[in-house]
Amino acid sequence: MKRVFWRVAVGLLFLPMSVMAEVELKIATWLSPAAAMNKTVLPTWGKWIEEATEGRVKIALVYDLGSPNSLIDLVEDGAVDGAWTYHGYFPGQFKLTSLAELPNHNAGSEAVSVAHWRIHEDYLAEAGEHAGVELVGVFTHGPGQIHMREPLESLENIKGKKIRVGGGIQSAIGERLGVTGVAAPANKIYEMLTQGVVDGVFNPMSTKTTLKLHEVAPYTLKLPHGMYLGSFGIFLSEDTLDGLSEKDRDAIMAVSGEKLSAMAAKAWADADDYAEGVAREKGNQIVDASDQDLAYFAAVTRDLDQAWVESVKDRDVDAKAALRAIREEAHAYEVGNGQ
Repeated sequence: MKRVFWRVAVGLLFLPMSVMAEVELKIATWLSPAAAMNKTVLPTWGKWIEEATEGRVKIALVYDLGSPNSLIDLVEDGAVDGAWTYHGYFPGQFKLTSLAELPNHNAGSEAVSVAHWRIHEDYLAEAGEHAGVELVGVFTHGPGQIHMREPLESLENIKGKKIRVGGGIQSAIGERLGVTGVAAPANKIYEMLTQGVVDGVFNPMSTKTTLKLHEVAPYTLKLPHGMYLGSFGIFLSEDTLDGLSEKDRDAIMAVSGEKLSAMAAKAWADADDYAEGVAREKGNQIVDASDQDLAYFAAVTRDLDQAWVESVKDRDVDAKAALRAIREEAHAYEVGNGQ
């Protein structure tokens, strides 16, 4: 009996950690707990991971570890096992991901996000923009709209206004609209609007509730597919994944990628719909862009496709083919209702 006991004990020493005990992945997050990412997306992904690994791997959300533009470093340095962030907070590092943010995709955020993942895998991953971490999902928030402290009679009247922009394609659009762009993290927007530091903000409709914009920016000009879509990445530590068994690594990736990207985008779109309803109930004026507004927007942003292609020449990818493909994939997904 003693020999059997010691054989079992010695054998346990050589089992992978994920077999011996439950592993908890610490995922750094930001925004409020009520935001779609923290309320729906990450918890749902966590349930998928737990089910796929038969309870061996779970996740735990960790708040307030740093600003969104520090989270990739925290993952790469091993301070946390994973995180998510907005690609636009890293000017110069992520050029290819802004492909998903361009106007004129004429598709919803879920369709564009699924296309974003597929085109990243087929065209963009080889450029290594996410080197040092394992990208497990890419998605976009809902259509970026214009939220103002005071009414905006037409889109052309935004020229000269001070607008908070989040970087990337937002900034390029702001320049073409003639606004004075003000860069600041999302958690500073409410304060900036309250104090009159900015006149408005480019943001998805969900921020009417998550950032309480319905209180400080009650006037919204709404474009059918927005002015842009913001690109986000979800990533895990390469070292953390290497420390898991092959079975658990494969299980995690099976519930990530395209599946995670689609779920995240849908959750943000649902949050948009909810927030718009709340804002209207609170008396916000949400006005659809006129045909004149849409024609003006199309005219001033007409060069953005080519500008993006030119901006990524140093990445050595077929940018024109990737741009064509993401729109074809998004359109096909939209028409096929997610098939």
